[in-house]
Parts: sequence; C-alpha cells; structure tokens
Amino acid sequence: MKSKRIESIDLLRGIIMVIMALDHTRDFFHMKGMEDPLDLATTTPILYGTRWITHFCAPIFVFLSGLSVWLQSQRKSTKELSGFLISRGIWLVLVDLFVITLFTTANIHYSVFIIQVLWAIGISMAILGLLIWLPYPAILAIGLVIVLGHNLLDYAEAGRMNVPLWWNLLHKQGGIVLWKDHFLFIFYPFLPWTGLMILGYCLGKIFTTKTEPERSRILLMMGFSLLALFAVLRLPNVYGNPTPWTVQKTALFSFFSVMNVEKYPPSLLYMCATIAPALIFLALVRQVRGRLAGIFVVFGRVPMFYYVLHFFTLCVLNILLFFSRGNTWEQGMKGVEGAPWKFIIPGQGYSLFTVYLIWIGLIIFLYPFCRQYNSYKSAHPEKKWLSYL
Repeated sequence: MKSKRIESIDLLRGIIMVIMALDHTRDFFHMKGMEDPLDLATTTPILYGTRWITHFCAPIFVFLSGLSVWLQSQRKSTKELSGFLISRGIWLVLVDLFVITLFTTANIHYSVFIIQVLWAIGISMAILGLLIWLPYPAILAIGLVIVLGHNLLDYAEAGRMNVPLWWNLLHKQGGIVLWKDHFLFIFYPFLPWTGLMILGYCLGKIFTTKTEPERSRILLMMGFSLLALFAVLRLPNVYGNPTPWTVQKTALFSFFSVMNVEKYPPSLLYMCATIAPALIFLALVRQVRGRLAGIFVVFGRVPMFYYVLHFFTLCVLNILLFFSRGNTWEQGMKGVEGAPWKFIIPGQGYSLFTVYLIWIGLIIFLYPFCRQYNSYKSAHPEKKWLSYL
C-alpha cells in the first residue's frame, strides 16, 4: 500500500515536471516568448492554454514537497528531519542564486541575481524544518492562516510602487538594487508558497492514518470543496485574487478572464484552481501501470536533477539556435532591455508548433539521463548527498 501511494505521488510529480518544461521551452523559443500569453488582448486560445496548463506545476510541486516531508517524518526523527530540511533548503537557495542565475543571465560577475522557484521551495523547506517541532494543530493553523489570509496584504500593497526588500521577499514580485550595479530580481515571493508547503505536510497525515478508501473519499471531498470555494469567491470577485475578472468579447475569453489568477505570488484562488485537481488525481489514481506512467514516475523521482538538467539543456540549445539565426555575441549579451534574460531578442523565435516539437525532443533527450540517475540513486541509499540532488 505504501509503495503504491508513493508511486502515485511520483507519477503526479513527474507529470507536472514534464509540463513545466513546456513553459520554459515556450519562454526560450516562441516568437512571442517575451509577451504575456495570458494577455486577453493579444493571446489565442492555444497560446493561453499552453501557458495556463503550466500553472499546475509550481503549486503542485511545492504541495507534494510538503507531503513528502510528512512521509519522511515517519522514518526519521524530528531532529534528523529538521536538520535535513534546513540544510537542503539553504542548498536550494544557493543553487537558485548562483547556478540558475548563471544559466539565465550568462553573467559570470553576478551583477544580477535572480530568485525563482528553487528559492521559494528552499526557504519554505527551511521554515518547515523549524515548524515541525510544533504540535500538528499549530502547524496546520499556521498553514491555513497564510494560505487563506495572505491576500489581505494585497490591500496594503495597492498603489505602492516601492516596498522594503523584506516585503518583496515575502509577498511582492519586483526588482531591487542591492548595491552599485548589482540587482536582485524576485520572481517568487515566498510567503504563500511556504503556506502551501505547510498544508501539503499536514495533508500527509491522511496518507498514514487512513485506509485507502477513506483517504480517497477525503481527498475527493477536499478537491471538490476547493473548486467550490474558487467559484464562490471568484465569480462575484469577492476575495482571493488581487485583480478581478471582467466580461470579455466572447464567452470563452470571459472564462479565460475568470481563470487568469495571480501566480506571482500565488493567490488563494490560484492555489484552489491548481491544488484541487491534484487532490482529485491522488484520490482516483491508486495504481501506477503502463510504460508511459513509468516514464513519468522516473521524472518524478529525480525532480532536482531533472530541473537543473532541463534548464541547462534549454539554455545551451537557445544559444546555439540564437547564433544559427545570424545573431552576434554582442546582441546576445545585450539581451532583453530591462530584463536579465540573455541570448533572446523579442520577436525572434519559432511558431508554437515548433515549440511543442522542441519540448517533446527535450523530454526524450532527458529521459535516459534521469533514468540512469534514478537507478544509481536507488542503488546507493547510503550516499546521503544524493538526497540533495
């Protein structure tokens, strides 16, 4: 029973990791990669869908990370688990600051730092490493207060162009001057992500204290309750998202407006819309069968290795294709004006169909490496450092 549940979690994690690569592939290679694909004035249904489906990736991954921590707590002492979470969290932050930043900016002098999803996961993991010493009800209460209440901060932020650095790190996306000619771009303010990871951790109790039928019923009830909460709050524009939806030129685009919820940071309604299907998936998928499912499971078991490798591969491929279009090194290092991205020129790139082909090719290319690493990791449980990659 335990292995099946873990495999179902790995399966879901693997699916969202594969989908995540689609979003990054679109960012690098689509001819409109620098434009907002959710802008209802310029988007198309297929472009909107290509971007929106990737909304599932970060919140589900963070949520499952919390769930995995609970499962680890069943075989590790609180002291051992706390130390691991704090050290691994710091490690993830450092990887985001120095490795992913370097891949993205090609700036060996680090005049620009970028903190993205690994930062949010890392800082949340470190905080959870401190919280697990508390009683379960206290941890659950903290998670609920953050997730349900953090959008109250939207009212404090409204109309304010500048906020302190600590506020940006906590809840507001933006760029900060660190010191002369050195900047920090905060893409993932961490507070809501921390709350989501905490709730994932608390959900883990259901996986270890309930029978499979009971667990499935609870997960289904929670999933559909979150969808109902989304509808109740979103349709009348009551609470839970900083921007309201509006009636558009067609019913389809009005629906797009309803579903265009805030990711940076993730609003309550964003989390409802993305976590609800994950809970329903975990309730319905009890066994992992078939070759395709096995492929996803492999990706789901090596998420950190996969993430760094896929990002590095996309960066290298982007540079090669950039030069193949006749661009120069100077153009590449100039990058996008006002943004840290290098080797990208707005308007250059490929059709969405080509983007999908590159994405499929990327997944095929990555699979043998991930499978080999997964086999090595499974065969060497005594090598604790592997748990950091």
